[in-house]
Amino acid sequence: MNEFENIFEKGSVNPYGQYFIGRSYLAMLTQLNGVGVANVTFEPGCRNNWHIHHGDKGGGQILLCTGGRGWYQEWGKEAQELHAGDVVAIPVGVKHWHGAAKDSWFAHVAIEIPGENTSNEWLEAVSEEEYGKLK
Repeated sequence: MNEFENIFEKGSVNPYGQYFIGRSYLAMLTQLNGVGVANVTFEPGCRNNWHIHHGDKGGGQILLCTGGRGWYQEWGKEAQELHAGDVVAIPVGVKHWHGAAKDSWFAHVAIEIPGENTSNEWLEAVSEEEYGKLK
């Protein structure tokens, strides 16, 4: 499958690539008043590692899906299929991952919610066995 047309800039190869299986691209759209907004584009089969957004007051992340087909999964729950127009609200402290379906490019705008003492903890990769179960 060919890459779809991004509605936002695709950006450069993601500098956080060590936390991904496959190739992704990152384009920072703005950082106004501490609100980081980025377009993340995933090649087919690309997904990020399990990770947790931490924060004392505020924090977390919102994903606005803009193209292709992808997945989002919280630890201990079934994966949710994602399409353009879907919105995912990720609370502080929730272990999760997100990325493209095996046969589709996927893009989302990631909005980092400002807060006190916010950080991102990268964890283990999503196993091939676990990812392979998704259609």
